[in-house]
Amino acid sequence: MKKIICLALAAVLAVCCFASCGETKKKEMVMGTNAAFPPYEFVDDNGGFAGIDVEIATAVAEKLGMTLTVKDMEFDSLLTAVQSGSIDVALAGMTVTDERKQSVNFSDTYATGIQSIIVKNGSTIKTVDDLKGKKIGVQAGTTGDMYCTDDYGQENVKQFQNGSLAVAALANGQVDCVVIDNEPAKSFVASNKDLVILDTKYAEEDYAAAIKKENTEFLDNFNKALKELKESGKVKEIIDKYIAAK
Repeated sequence: MKKIICLALAAVLAVCCFASCGETKKKEMVMGTNAAFPPYEFVDDNGGFAGIDVEIATAVAEKLGMTLTVKDMEFDSLLTAVQSGSIDVALAGMTVTDERKQSVNFSDTYATGIQSIIVKNGSTIKTVDDLKGKKIGVQAGTTGDMYCTDDYGQENVKQFQNGSLAVAALANGQVDCVVIDNEPAKSFVASNKDLVILDTKYAEEDYAAAIKKENTEFLDNFNKALKELKESGKVKEIIDKYIAAK
């Protein structure tokens, strides 16, 4: 009887151990992003996801012995997705802000960004000071949206679901300018000869990955892998691949 009880107990312990291991050794890292933000994330010619954030996330996942799955969604739904656990991490050229820190944790910074102003050729807008009273296009939920709404009021800011829609609205005369991150701005302007980027910075900021507050172990592991990638020069190599090295 004792032998039977011991065997049964061993079987129960084995099942519990397997279940526990399954929880702590997750093999898939689900990344949420908004794939309309080149060169950080975009859909390539083959229909796959590419860009700085995608490659950094792939490298981190490899370091952690995980495979990467990318989910494309609206930018302003990313933090909610992180909080709900439907994604493990959000990488989307996302700026670290005190407001966002209230709902998620951020990884160590992996890149810096600049908020730039796109206008039509011949526009009367020459500096940040000229934005007062103008209709400003932004991508909903971004820091460009937050800054402009705070500085100029909601009535002067028009939100769009992605940067390309905001730029199209500028080209069509629906807004007077677009405030957006500098690198995507370069991509959008390169495909529209009637638009230019002002030689002035609206704001400077740091990019990091957003992770659920309760996922502290994953945050620590993510940061450890990211640190190794930064120290090896891999992160710089990825960024330089998409942005001309200065």
